[in-house]
Amino acid sequence: MTEQADATGRLAAQVRQALGSANLDAYADLLDPEVRWGPPGDPEPPCQTRAQVLEWYRRGRDAGARARVTETQVCGNKILVGLAVTGSPDAPEDSRWQVLTVRDGRIAAIEGFDDRAQAAAWAGLAPS
Repeated sequence: MTEQADATGRLAAQVRQALGSANLDAYADLLDPEVRWGPPGDPEPPCQTRAQVLEWYRRGRDAGARARVTETQVCGNKILVGLAVTGSPDAPEDSRWQVLTVRDGRIAAIEGFDDRAQAAAWAGLAPS
């Protein structure tokens, strides 16, 4: 494994831990200050800073939303993250995926997907 792949693999484990424990301080440490988060390919995504991403998570958490990490896979400088999301404690889980792009050891971009196959393709992973 290359040094970059090792670093991205360690970052994937940190992402799993931070999101799995809903520790926004730990997640903040993983984000580039100018991280961008939105739909794939959006030139002007809704979140364009670390503060905006963290505020989005805070609002969701305060409204009762919870997420459980179901998978992380590394492909080059991208991390596919599978999430089981619920909007309230008694609501059924819904599957969502994010593709995190890593630059200089931090998450520089986050794209959100409703479909795993599309997320995996975006991440550069072979279809399962």
